Order: sequence, then structure tokens, then C-alpha cells
Amino acid sequence: MKAVILAGGLGTRLKPFTEIIPKPLLPIGEKSVLQIQIEHLKESGFNEIFLATNYKSDYISNFFGDGSRFGIKLKISKEEKPLGTVGPLSIIKNELYKPFLVINGDVLTLFDYRKLIEFSANKDTLLTVCTKEIITPFEFGDIVFEGDFVIKIEEKPKFRNHILAGIYFFKPEIFNYIPYNEYYGIDTLIKNMLDKNLKILKYEIKEYWLDIGRVDDYREAQEIYRKHFHKG
Repeated sequence: MKAVILAGGLGTRLKPFTEIIPKPLLPIGEKSVLQIQIEHLKESGFNEIFLATNYKSDYISNFFGDGSRFGIKLKISKEEKPLGTVGPLSIIKNELYKPFLVINGDVLTLFDYRKLIEFSANKDTLLTVCTKEIITPFEFGDIVFEGDFVIKIEEKPKFRNHILAGIYFFKPEIFNYIPYNEYYGIDTLIKNMLDKNLKILKYEIKEYWLDIGRVDDYREAQEIYRKHFHKG
């Protein structure tokens, strides 16, 4: 099975860490974010991974090579210009002639990707998006009133949202809807598919999941590494 890791982001929100090291190579415990992802994909049965790179691509290429030391086949794809979250797939579409997985290069999760493949493989759709429920506590009590009289107070209610989790399952016919070598994001692809009345599947991740987008997230990743990702 093939997977693509989107490892070309600038990591702007993680500065100053990413001024020298590209975000996918930031250390989490004894390993980089990208190495943790690669090892987890291997455990899930993937044997070929494409690293879609842009910013500091040579750092990533020099660190991972062909993947032989990790027991997996790696190929580096380099963008000559920023292509967003979906555009990078277009320049390697000839390699992606069977259904494939796509993961953002800043996601840490214990999700078993085989569940997604089993769920999606025989469904009549070209795209499955993984979602994650995020619960955000509100800092203040919520007052309910009628006219000038208070009738109820809910202390610090919680907001529930379902977000895109940065993990997707594509079938190769999806390239009929992705322009070649142009900046193209997943949000745009989803909107355009819905406008064409094309079905999109949703699969909710229940397992541990973290998007390392901000400095606070990176600190959390350091704290949970030994609990969830350390081997040994």
C-alpha cells in the first residue's frame, strides 16, 4: 500500500524552532515527527511512502534517504513552488494509480490506518476525510434569560466541533478533479466536489490525535511521547 506524507509546510506558527529545522524533522523524544509517522505507517502495513516536500527539502532527503534503514521504501517529491495540501499529489499522480493514503506531516496519532482503508475501499466515493471531535471549554458561565429575568445558568459549557484531522483516503480517479502543478487545498477540493454532487465519506478518529501546529502543541507532543509513542 502507498501513502503520501505532506511534509512541505513552512511551520510558520512554530517559529523559532522551524527557522533552522523543517517542521517534520522537529524532535519528539528521541525521534522526529516524520520518523514516528513513517514507523506507524509501516506497522499499519504500508510498504511505500512518498514524502511531498518543499521547505528545506534537502534536510528531509538527507535524513531519510531511500528509507532502507527504516525497512520501508521512501521516495522524495519536491515542489518547485508551494502547492497547498492537494496540489503536491498531482506531480506524482503517475505513481498513485491505486487507492492511497494522505497524511499531513504535523499529525501524531495512534489511529490504525487499516480501519480507514477497510471502511472506504468498497464505497462508491473517491475521497474519505478523517475527522476528530474537539471539545473546547468556555471560560465563562452561560446565562439564559427571558426578558429581564434570569431563568438558567450553565457553568462553563463546552463547545463541540468536528474538524478535518489531516488524514485522507483517495482513489486515483480523484485526479480528474485536481489541477496539475497548481496550488490547490483540501478545502477547495471538498467544496468543488460537493458542488458537483460527488459523495465524500467521513470517518471519525476515536484514538489519540494531535496536530502539532503551534508551540503549545509541540510542548504537548513532548509530554505525551513516552506515554504513547516510545517503543521499549
